[in-house]
Amino acid sequence: MLLFDPIKIGSMEIRNRIFLPAMHLGYCVNNFVDDRIVNFYEARAKGGAGLIMVGGCATEPLGTGLPNMMSLSDDKYIPGMRRLAEAIKRHGSKAAVQLLHVGPQTWTFILGTQPVSASAIKCKLTGEMPREMTIQEIEQSVENFALAAKRAKSAGFDAVEIIGGVGYLVARFLSPRTNVRKDRYGGSVQGRVRFAVEIIERIKEKLGRDFPVIFKLSGDEFMEGGNTIEETKVIAKELEKAGADCFNVAVAWHESPVPQITMNVPRGAFAYLAEKVREVVSVPVIAGNRINDPLVAEKILREGKADIISLGRALIADPEFPIKAKEGRFAEIRKCLACNQGCFDHVFSAQPVECLVNPDVSREAEYQIKPAAKRKKVLIAGGGPAGMETARVAKLRGHDVTLYEKSDRLGGQLSWAAVPKERRELGNLVDYLAYQMQLLNVNVVLGKEVTPEVVKQLNPDVLVVATGVNWIVPDIPGVDRPNVVMALDVLADRVSVGKKVVIIGGGGVGCETGLYLAEKGSIDAETMLFLVKWGAMDLESAYKLTKSNKEIVIVEMLDKMGQDIGGSTRWTILKSLSQSGVKMLTNSKVKEITEKGVKLDNGDVLEADTVVIAVGSKQNNELFEKMRGKVPEIYAVGDCVTPRKAMDAMHEAAAVARKI
Repeated sequence: MLLFDPIKIGSMEIRNRIFLPAMHLGYCVNNFVDDRIVNFYEARAKGGAGLIMVGGCATEPLGTGLPNMMSLSDDKYIPGMRRLAEAIKRHGSKAAVQLLHVGPQTWTFILGTQPVSASAIKCKLTGEMPREMTIQEIEQSVENFALAAKRAKSAGFDAVEIIGGVGYLVARFLSPRTNVRKDRYGGSVQGRVRFAVEIIERIKEKLGRDFPVIFKLSGDEFMEGGNTIEETKVIAKELEKAGADCFNVAVAWHESPVPQITMNVPRGAFAYLAEKVREVVSVPVIAGNRINDPLVAEKILREGKADIISLGRALIADPEFPIKAKEGRFAEIRKCLACNQGCFDHVFSAQPVECLVNPDVSREAEYQIKPAAKRKKVLIAGGGPAGMETARVAKLRGHDVTLYEKSDRLGGQLSWAAVPKERRELGNLVDYLAYQMQLLNVNVVLGKEVTPEVVKQLNPDVLVVATGVNWIVPDIPGVDRPNVVMALDVLADRVSVGKKVVIIGGGGVGCETGLYLAEKGSIDAETMLFLVKWGAMDLESAYKLTKSNKEIVIVEMLDKMGQDIGGSTRWTILKSLSQSGVKMLTNSKVKEITEKGVKLDNGDVLEADTVVIAVGSKQNNELFEKMRGKVPEIYAVGDCVTPRKAMDAMHEAAAVARKI
C-alpha cells in the first residue's frame, strides 16, 4: 500500500504516510506533561504511526485556553516535553509539536484578561468581544512562536506545526472575515498573511532552514465573508515562499455551520481541499477529517489528492490501526464511529478525552490486558456491546467464555441505532466486536435466552448480566390500538408505516426513527446526482425528491429535542430532520391516541396513519436480581444497570472483565 511508503517533510523522513494530528486531550495539570499524555502517545507510536504531532502547545502564558493543555511558553516545560519526545521516538515515529495561540477562542474568566485577535470582532464560538492586538503585541507574538519552537527542538522534537486554521489566532489574521486592520497586517491577502509569514521566517532564522515547519490551515472556512479554497491557495503559495515545508489542510472553523466531525459527514469528504492546495505547492500536503478506514486513506493517496493522511480520532479508537492495516487485518481495526461521545463532547465540557470504542484511552498503562490468576468459566447473558466487550477482554485474559443472545443477531440496541444512513457508522462497533467473538473462539449461542435454569445447567463460576433494557409503553389511552407500533420494530423493519406518522418521544431513539422514516420516503444523493447528470430532471427538482414524502411529526414533552444526544452531534441530527421536512414539537404531551392520530394536551390534533412509541427504556435487571447470591461471582454491565450512553456500557464492561 502507498500508505506505508516513506516520505520526507523537508529534511525529516517519516516511515509511512500516517499522521496523528495534534488533539486536545485535557490530560495536563497546570500545562505540564503527565504520565497519561506520555502513555497515550507512546501507544500510538508503538502502533506504527509515522508522524505524531502533540499539542496544541501554548506559545505564551495567555495563548492557551485551558490549564489542561500543554505549553512551551517557558523553559520549565522542556523536561516533560523531552520525556514525551523520547517516548514517541523510541518506537520509530517522528515527533512534532503544534504551536498554538488560541486567540479569541477562549473566555475572559479563564485568561483573567480580555482575549486578543486580529481585529475587535466578536467571536461567534464564545460570544465575547476580543481586543485588537497592537503592532508591538504582534511582534512579540511572532517572537514567542519562535522561542516555543526553539524549546521544542531543545526537547528533541523533529518538527513544529503552526496552527493557522479552525479559528485560532493566526487564522483570525488570515481571514477577511475577522481581519479588518488598516495597517500592514491587514487589507490584501499579502497583508493578512504577513503575521504567519513572519512566524515561519523567525522560526527558520532561529532553528535553521533545515528544521521542518508544517503549517495547518483551513482549506475553506465555510463562513460568509471568510476565505474560500481560492484564497487559501494564494495563502499557501505565500507561506511556501516563507519556508513552510508541508501543509496540513483542515476544514472550516469551529464555529462554521457545516458539519465536519460527525458521522453524517461522508468518509474523506473534504480531501478535495487538500487536493486543491496540492495543485499549487511543491511540498507535501496532508488530508484529514472523517477518515477512519485504511482503504479510504489509500484511495486518497492513489488519486493524488494528498501525500499524507491525517488520522486523529481513528488513532484514538485504535492505536494499532497502522500495524493492522499494513498486515491486511482490516476487520480487526477498531474504527472510529465519529460519535464524539468521549472526544469532542468531553473537550467541549472540559473533561479529559476518552473513547466509546476503546476504553483503554487515557488508561493505557492501567488497562494492559493481563492473564487471569485463575481460569474461570464465564457465562455472559446478552450480546450487545457491553456483553461482547466483556467477552472479548475475559477471553483475552484466558477465561472460558460463553455468550448467549436471545435474538438471532449480535449488537443489541446499537444495531438498530445504526439503521438510519446518517448513523450507520455505529455499526462499525458491532462488526468489530462480532468479529472478535469469532477470532477469539468465544462460544456464542444465538436465539437462546439465559434463564435461571440455563445458569443452573451450565454452572458457571461467573455470570455477567448484560441484558439491556425493556422499552417503555406509556400509559396513554389508545396505546394498544393497531395503528401504534414501537420504534424498535420500525427500525427493524418489522412493521409497516403509513404516510402520516407521529413519533411520541424526541430523545435519541425518536430522532433516529424520524431520520430513518424520512430516508425511506426519499431518494438518496446518488440517485439525485444520476437524475441530474443524465438530464432526467433539473437539480432543484431532484433535490426536492431528497425530502421525505412522508409527513412526520416528533412530539417531545421536554423543552428540547434530543436531550440525550451529545452536544457536538445533536445539532446536526436536528438540522437533518428539519431539512428532511420532519416537524418537531417540544413542550408537548400526548393526551390520547385515536384511530386517526393523537390528541395533545393543548387541544391540538395531529393526524397519523401510524403512531410510533419512542418514550425511552428501563433497565432489564430481572435475571440479575434472580441470580444474586446464587452464583460464585455475578456482575451487571451496560443498560441493565441503568439506561445510559453506549460509551458507559463499553467502559463498564471493560472494567468488569478485568476484575474477573
